[in-house]
Amino acid sequence: MLAVFGLVFYFMIYRPQAKRVKEHKSLMSALSKGDEVLTQGGIVGKIVKVSDEKDFIVVSISEGTEVTVQKGAINAVLPKGTMKSL
Repeated sequence: MLAVFGLVFYFMIYRPQAKRVKEHKSLMSALSKGDEVLTQGGIVGKIVKVSDEKDFIVVSISEGTEVTVQKGAINAVLPKGTMKSL
């Protein structure tokens, strides 16, 4: 019975969470200048500068407005041209 609970725990909780973490790490490593991104706070912007050693990126929200955020705060990379369609 204990083994059944262990298997249920593995397939229902641990495995999906590990998959999400792996996908997020690959997303963060693939970030580059010019990508349009969505942050966890709901901010949409274009990456201006990527700092590999400090784990921070600079995101341009609009002309002349730039925000520095951690790479971990990026939720998704949006298709090119998304900012202009908003």
